Amino acid sequence: TRWPDQAPGTAWEQGTDLHYLKQLLAYWADEFDWLAQERELNAVNQFRADLDGVHIHFVHERAKRGHGIPLILTHGWPSTFAELLPLVPFLTDPDAHGIDGPAFDVVIPSLPGYGFSERPARMGVNYQHVAGLWHRLMRGLGYERYGAQGGDFGAGVATFMALTNPQPMIGVHLSNLEIAPYTGPGARPLSAAETTYRERNAEFWQEEFGYKAIQSTKPQTLSYGLNDSPAGLAAWILEKWRSWADSHGNLDERLSRDFLLTTVTLYWVTQTITSSMRDYFDNDNPRFRVTLGPEDFVNVPTGVAVFASNFVDEGTPPREWAERLYNVRRWTPMPSGGHFAPVEEPELLARDIAAFFAGL
Repeated sequence: TRWPDQAPGTAWEQGTDLHYLKQLLAYWADEFDWLAQERELNAVNQFRADLDGVHIHFVHERAKRGHGIPLILTHGWPSTFAELLPLVPFLTDPDAHGIDGPAFDVVIPSLPGYGFSERPARMGVNYQHVAGLWHRLMRGLGYERYGAQGGDFGAGVATFMALTNPQPMIGVHLSNLEIAPYTGPGARPLSAAETTYRERNAEFWQEEFGYKAIQSTKPQTLSYGLNDSPAGLAAWILEKWRSWADSHGNLDERLSRDFLLTTVTLYWVTQTITSSMRDYFDNDNPRFRVTLGPEDFVNVPTGVAVFASNFVDEGTPPREWAERLYNVRRWTPMPSGGHFAPVEEPELLARDIAAFFAGL
């Protein structure tokens, strides 16, 4: 590998730190035990469903006792279904973990074009399209009523499941707010807290927008390099995990290298970084973007666990911001954890999910 020069003192400021990347790649090459990670992944029941001619991979774990509440959980980017697996024991067997709440039948699909899920050979596979697929998946599994949970793109999919087909939805639980509410003509003025949040969020995107600009406009060009280089792929993915997790700038303090490399390996061995990045093109491109209007509102009961301790602060949304779009029944500011809450703080998140659905 020909390593680029790194100016003194820049470290992570201009992207993935070279010293960290060299150490991680050495570990990946010489010490990382993929077979051990395979065994952990295979400890849960996994399937593939044919939805509209596209094979979708999903985990399906039923409640250990009794009839669980059906719950579909969706990850985001740059993540995989593995991010959500730490939630499974807490949700399917709450009694064993001291959680006073209902048990769940857990369904964890891989988003189209991620890992073992195919992506339709078409454009416009946006939140709304995937929401329709997930409704069909849950009905195909025999569930007439169910809840949805998610973060990042998963929060967008859960939102559109409730917006477009609310009848089967018991409730929606989010670990961050992916969809901005309508704030145009006729909407109430922003509160002071909302204004502060919007300002900080704009600063966050000033720092973080580079990846999104290229992935939402020219993902194919970027993908050639990432699909050809494991070093490039790891650098591109893990910069976001460091910035968006509650990492304090040090990923090793927050997440194991085995987990992070499992995530990168799932992208590498399935060659799906290209198809995963199409989520940005399909959700942000004006041809396919679904724009919310003043009448759009999620009437389905909604719970929000506010994991806002990202290393790169994107702002902490106030409850009234969420209430512009959602029927908020539970609002829980969390003491720690960032964008990847299911693996950063699985017990905190699972307890909040259980408490929210117990109250419906």
